[in-house]
Amino acid sequence: MTKTMASALWLQNFTAVYRELGTDNLEALRKIYHPEVVFCDPLHRVEGLDNLLGYFQGLYRQVISCEFTIEHVFEQQGEAAVYWTMTFRHKQLNASQPMVVEGHSRLKAKDNKVVYHRDYFDVGAMLYEQLPLLGGLIRAVKRRAVN
Repeated sequence: MTKTMASALWLQNFTAVYRELGTDNLEALRKIYHPEVVFCDPLHRVEGLDNLLGYFQGLYRQVISCEFTIEHVFEQQGEAAVYWTMTFRHKQLNASQPMVVEGHSRLKAKDNKVVYHRDYFDVGAMLYEQLPLLGGLIRAVKRRAVN
């Protein structure tokens, strides 16, 4: 297998797992992440595969459903940018109605698995704006910032 094919394979595996990821199959993350993975999102930084699985298990405890749509993927020399849309329902946010968040992930591979994963998305739209009192305040601040 050439290096190009090997690096494409890790990315194909990553996108395949995330397309199917749900509350009942979080163990599938072991297939795509390196034991030394560093995972960052706007709220947390997690190091190590077992810690990452624990983090996801905690996140998904309150999730009713979650679906990722992979929009675009760019890969070069063991690094990638994956643009996605996440549609999810949370027990305590938005009256359990679906919410849509667009974002992207920066990935780095090692040994044909993801060793670095950083997510970029609007955490305010995903979380803070969904809270009853705080959400209205944040939306008002956003409106004033553009007027």
